This record gives sequence, C-alpha cells and structure tokens, in this order.
Amino acid sequence: MATALFSHESSLQHQTPAGHAEQVARIEHIQAALKAAKFDGLDRREAPACSDADILLCHPQSHLEAITAAEPESGIISLDEDTFMSPGSTLAARHGVGGCLAAVDAVLAGEVSNAFVACRPPGHHAEQSKPMGFCLFGTAAIAAKHALERHGLSRVAVVDFDVHHGNGTQALLWNEPRSLFIGSHQNPLWPGTGMPEETGAQDNVMNLPLPPHSDGRLMRATYEAEVFPALEAFKPELLILSAGFDAHKDDPLAQLEWSEADFVWLTHKFCDLADKHCHGRVVSTLEGGYDLNALAASVAAHVEVLMERAG
Repeated sequence: MATALFSHESSLQHQTPAGHAEQVARIEHIQAALKAAKFDGLDRREAPACSDADILLCHPQSHLEAITAAEPESGIISLDEDTFMSPGSTLAARHGVGGCLAAVDAVLAGEVSNAFVACRPPGHHAEQSKPMGFCLFGTAAIAAKHALERHGLSRVAVVDFDVHHGNGTQALLWNEPRSLFIGSHQNPLWPGTGMPEETGAQDNVMNLPLPPHSDGRLMRATYEAEVFPALEAFKPELLILSAGFDAHKDDPLAQLEWSEADFVWLTHKFCDLADKHCHGRVVSTLEGGYDLNALAASVAAHVEVLMERAG
C-alpha cells in the first residue's frame, strides 16, 4: 500500500505578519521538496474541511464561536503575542483538522498504510478555550478522539516530538483514559509546561524534557529507555505523530541539535512499533519547524521513510 499526503491550498491563505516564524513559506518549501521524483508514489489527496462537530470533539462551542468571530475581514489581527489570524485562517485550520481526520479514516479503512498531513496552522498548543502558540484548534487531539469515538478504537497513542511541549494536546487528552500522550521537548523553553510530574488524570501522559544543546544521541537514548517501552506496554491500535521539526540544529526558535538522520531513525522506530501493534497504522501531522531549508529536508526525510515502510 501507499503513503497518503493530505494538503490544501487554504494553508497558503493563512497570513501572519512579515518576519513571523509560522509563515506561508513553510508550506511552499515542503511542497517543493515533495515534488522530487522519489515522491511520485505518494497518494496525494486534498484535505477536506472539518465540521463543527469535529471541532467539538475536544473544544467547547464557545471556543469555536470565538475563533470564528475573531477572524478579520481584511488585514491581520493578533490573538496574543504569537498567534495571528487573517481572512481564511479559520478555513485553513478547518482543513488541517479535516485532513488529519481523513488521514485517520484512510489508514483505518486500509486504503493506505500511513499518512502525512502537510497543513498549517499547527495545532498542538491550542487548549480547550485558548488559542496560543500559532495554533487555533487541537488537530492531533481531535484526530485521536475521532478514532476513539467514531471508529471504536480502544487505545490511541499520540507522540509529539516538536521541540515545544504540546500543552494543548496534553490538556485536551488529560482526562481520556483510552489515549496515551507522550511528549519530548526542550526544557527550559516556551510554553514552560511538560514536566515529568504532569502525568494526566488517568496516568495517560508522559513528558520527557530534554536540555538545551542536547543532540540526537540523548534523544535516541531517551526514546529507547522511556518512550518505546511505554508504547509497547500501551499497545496502541493507532499511532498519531505530532511531527514538529524544530528540534533541528538549524531551527531559530530553540536549541536542540537534531539532524535529518535523527528524524529518519525516529520515524523507522515508530513504524517498527506500529507494525507490531497496529498493522502499521501511522498518521503524522505537521506541527513546528521554522528554518525553511531544515524543515523541507526533515519533512522529506520523514515522508521518505513512511513511503519505504508502507511498501
């Protein structure tokens, strides 16, 4: 089977101020990288827009209404010092969520082995009623709830390897015993959450802070010692990845020192686990990554492994 790539042109309509790290060019660079001949085998699909009911799997109606009402008719407005909206931002976020849900549907239906969702804005910082950190809706958490509530799965794991802690995903899944959320991230670093003692209401959260300037060797040792044993014990029926590539050594917003080779290693390991426990079913959704060349190269490396493993 193939690897599906979900994307939508609305990602190019969500505008942020000049010089902002989370910019349209992120998607443009990813698109260019994935046009190489070696990616001809991707099953390229248009990400659909999600419904209100999809968003309400994790967020209250008041949050949906507030985001919708906040979108300007022209120009760019700020929701906080980091998070901005322009005309089309809500639609872009809806296509990001919808793409992730469609990826879950396709993988669980056996149409494809795995999937990557190349949409923006990202989602893993959005809490129940609080947009933040460039994020409007909690994409990965909504996808997990979709798999649990609508597909009847019993165990869904979400692993977030973005350099910033996925506080939103953690908050949205805090009380969900059928999920396991695992996050590795730099500490200290914004948003300042993600300490080991944050374990979830159902002992369903694992946080692995990594020190600034640590490299892939520490990451690999940490995942071997902590992450993979936890996933083995949980035996997920679906693995969702919050795929942030800002732990790369060239990223301007943090100080971890990973390389493309580290993302390749990590992706293979996730696929190994998925092959063992969930019939290879992996859905990966784009989060961070703000050096454009490093982002493009890292995404390409990640997707190439997914394609190889889809076989």
